[in-house]
Amino acid sequence: MTETETNAYDVVVLGAGPVGENVADRARAAGLTTAVVESELVGGECSYWACMPSKALLRPVIARADARRVPGLSQSVQGPLDAAAVLAHRDYFTSHWKDDGQVGWLDSIGADLYRGHGRLTGPRTVTVTGSDGAEHVLTARHAVAVCTGSRASLPRLPGVDEVKPWTSREATSSPSVPGRLIVVGGGVVATEMATVWQSLGSQVTMLVRGKGLLPRMEPFAGELIAEALTEAGTDVRTGTSVESVTREGGTVVAVTDKGDRVEADEILFAIGRAPRTDDIGLETIGLDPGSWLPVDDSLRVTGHDWLYAVGDVNQRALLTHQGKYQARIAGAAIAARAMGETLLAQPWGAHSATADHAAVPQVVFTDPEAAAVGLSLAEAEQAGHRVKSVDVDLSTVAGAGLYADGYKGRARMVVDVEAEILRGVTLVGPGVGELIHSATIAVAGEVPVSRLWHAVPSYPTISEVWLRLLEAYRDA
Repeated sequence: MTETETNAYDVVVLGAGPVGENVADRARAAGLTTAVVESELVGGECSYWACMPSKALLRPVIARADARRVPGLSQSVQGPLDAAAVLAHRDYFTSHWKDDGQVGWLDSIGADLYRGHGRLTGPRTVTVTGSDGAEHVLTARHAVAVCTGSRASLPRLPGVDEVKPWTSREATSSPSVPGRLIVVGGGVVATEMATVWQSLGSQVTMLVRGKGLLPRMEPFAGELIAEALTEAGTDVRTGTSVESVTREGGTVVAVTDKGDRVEADEILFAIGRAPRTDDIGLETIGLDPGSWLPVDDSLRVTGHDWLYAVGDVNQRALLTHQGKYQARIAGAAIAARAMGETLLAQPWGAHSATADHAAVPQVVFTDPEAAAVGLSLAEAEQAGHRVKSVDVDLSTVAGAGLYADGYKGRARMVVDVEAEILRGVTLVGPGVGELIHSATIAVAGEVPVSRLWHAVPSYPTISEVWLRLLEAYRDA
């Protein structure tokens, strides 16, 4: 007979990734009792199969690329990377796929952890089934927060399961370097993983259905990265779809819509994400299993005053840092409602995830890096803003020339000509990832262009591009 235990909390959090952890932290900081449910590793996708392992893999790749552009150093780093050392570095940053440290952190904030599969079994109720079959029924006085994230999508191709393709999880956790790798897709995961495995010795072929890479950024971002990948030895094929995929012995064979037959040892599908909501009991509260969950700016699910969906599951911005931002907003909103306080729900208020609409930053850790915040030119125009864009060749900035010989890069600033504020900024070039937060502050803070002239960039840094952009806008 299965043992069942019932416990009541102020807040129940479904999912212990970085988003769920931050919701729990904010709820506990407000004095609310909190339970967290996790079926895999505490720390979630980001810690073990996404942000941390991918960036640990990419860091040696980018460091070597930068060093090769510095006189007096370039000749010392012409050899191959030590693949075993790079993979060991990755393993260290994933804590060897053990979550003891993150469990200890949850304990330190006073949240109770329940391991097992959690499902909604009615309003304000989550039933957790452990690996031993024991059940815990958790009831929430104030809120249940769904923070279950997303998973990689696979195409509906005959026999794709039998091929055992890589998704982002396998691509970031592989214990060895494949001799040949097919990457299907042209987004962030596809470009970053092509960068990693090509640099570690794989022969990489990218099959991209669209006309270019990184379609959600300014077109020049994808163009510069495609050029660099091609120069490094990657075979980048745009406007190409996969019609079939099979595994013949140990070889994967992908046939394209052009009739090309591409062979490899592994194939990575990086074609999008799907919400992890298919088996969490949404049907018990009138919602569709497997669906994205629409929310308001306090992250509360439409039509359910006790249910919150935070992070990837609401499809607003599928980025770890943005999910953590949402978690801080949601935790504060849950606490305010629990205490009967009035929400500060106006744009940029303490209980409004306004940045999801206006100031989402992202860095793509390829070589060169691409970084953007806010709206692209096309997005700003589609949103009805009267805007003007100005571009600057980053190689004209003194700091870029000092950073690397032969520096290639580009910057764009999208200015609202009526409000005289920035709607978006995009930077492409070595080292630009560390520049994007200044742009994020300008966009999120709606800093007037006239005031930006008084933010003096230090000389000689790449940040001097801000002065060049302002000059270009003045002269346009």
